[in-house]
Parts: sequence; C-alpha cells; structure tokens
Amino acid sequence: MASLLEVAMLLFFGASWPISVYKSWTSRKNGGKSLLFLCFIWTGYVCGLVGKFLFSPSYVIIFYCVNLLFVTVDILLYLCNRSLES
Repeated sequence: MASLLEVAMLLFFGASWPISVYKSWTSRKNGGKSLLFLCFIWTGYVCGLVGKFLFSPSYVIIFYCVNLLFVTVDILLYLCNRSLES
C-alpha cells in the first residue's frame, strides 16, 4: 500500500513536468522559472531514487526516473533559453 501511495504522489507531483517542458520548449523563455528551484527538485528526486535503490527497491524507481528525466530536460531547456534571451 505504501508503494501505491508513493506512486500516486509521484504521478500527481510529476504531472506538471511535461507541461513545464512543453512551455519551455515552445516559448523559448524562462519567465517565472527559477534554476535554483529546479535544482532543488532535481536533488530531491535523486535522493528519493538513491533511497529506493538502497533500502526498498521496487517498481516505484521507474516513476522517480521518469520525473527526474523531465526535470533534467527542463533544466537543460532553462539553460538553453537563458542563452537565447541574452
């Protein structure tokens, strides 16, 4: 049951990342985004992923990886867009 609730949390929290990536990709602007915030979220996902690997490996790792991938892409788009704005 705990794994299902964790997956639900990751799905609900992670639902915003594809939207954020799409917005970054299409607008080519960083308005309203913070690199520090994105890095904090990325670090949180990495910590959760390491914790899963070390203490309770399960299928939930897939959801951490998908969210981590989207945040990584959003960070890369942030950096690309910042260079375009300069």
